[in-house]
Amino acid sequence: MQSRNKLLDDLARVASGAAGTVAGIRDEVETVVRQRIEAVLSELNLVTRDEFDAVKAMASKARAEQEKLEKRVAELEARATKPAAKPASKTTAKPASKTTAKSAAKPATKPGGRTRKTTAKRKTPTARN
Repeated sequence: MQSRNKLLDDLARVASGAAGTVAGIRDEVETVVRQRIEAVLSELNLVTRDEFDAVKAMASKARAEQEKLEKRVAELEARATKPAAKPASKTTAKPASKTTAKSAAKPATKPGGRTRKTTAKRKTPTARN
């Protein structure tokens, strides 16, 4: 009977030693895997959650500002294309000179009612002695 108890005691010691070894191996494997994952993540240049949230807030604000400016531009374009209901100003632009306004208003005519042709006078070459 004592031999059975001794055999069981030996088996219990071996089993507990094996369990301790397996736990140690598990801890080492976990440490190695964690180091590998951290190395891969550091190579990917990932950002932290705080940086991500800050950039997300900036992008949201910029998008809202862009939409606001788009609406303003659309309103200004609508005003520019719409005909004015009231006169632009009380003063009107006057022509630069009276002759320009008259000549633009009616063509130059001869007394017989025919339209005058305007031609530039040519200079004739003179003979040199």
